[in-house]
Amino acid sequence: MRKTLSFLKKQYQLGQKITCLTAYDATYAHWVAASGVDMILVGDSLGMVVQGHQTTLPVSVDEMVYHTQMVQRGNQQAWCIADMPFMSDTTLDSALTAAARLMKEAGANMVKLEGGQRILKTVQALSEMGVPVCGHLGLLPQSVQKYGYKIQKNDPDSAQILLDDALALQAHGAEMLVLECVPSELAEKVTSTLSIPVIGIGSGRQTSGQVLVLHDMLGVTMGKSPRFSKDFLAESDSIQSALALYVHQVTTGEFPSASHEVG
Repeated sequence: MRKTLSFLKKQYQLGQKITCLTAYDATYAHWVAASGVDMILVGDSLGMVVQGHQTTLPVSVDEMVYHTQMVQRGNQQAWCIADMPFMSDTTLDSALTAAARLMKEAGANMVKLEGGQRILKTVQALSEMGVPVCGHLGLLPQSVQKYGYKIQKNDPDSAQILLDDALALQAHGAEMLVLECVPSELAEKVTSTLSIPVIGIGSGRQTSGQVLVLHDMLGVTMGKSPRFSKDFLAESDSIQSALALYVHQVTTGEFPSASHEVG
């Protein structure tokens, strides 16, 4: 049976860690879901790990629909989140159209948008239309050309801006939030302040759950893997065992350890 938003909220309320991995096709989605992962993210990271681009920017709505369709054919259990790709939310109409395609054509259960104040009206409109929304703060891959791949600042002003953005996203209807490369103390504060699940990637162990790019956690990334990730396949005898180990270590709090913190 497919996990629901109500199931994830109950898990969050009970203090149980939520597990998430990316997947981009039917076969990997099948095995990721079979491992017990709670959520699959069809990330626009596919632009880098599948298509070979240097950034996520070239990924189109058509491609996100295509990959989400494949994932949902293989996925029988996990909640499925689909990224809204770069420039798909420049207007409210374009955002609603992209979200409708990801939900209706591709079968996504939730859409994810990057940013804070800029997207509040879009988050509210989607939520009012019955579309579950996941926010994304911290390092924003779609803004890499402007800001680069940098750990987020932890000075008081920057921390307050991020916390204010997180609260605003929640107030406008976001049901979940991803924090990427946020200092662990700040991620912990955001998590304890919000009343929705906060999923971390490179943001310490005190978030409500964790997400990693599948290729990173299997140690098959082209080039250098992020230092916040871990090669679970190196400790396993199969991909299936590596996926199960990831689920186990996230749910027990073994991953991430202090060695996987970015700042």
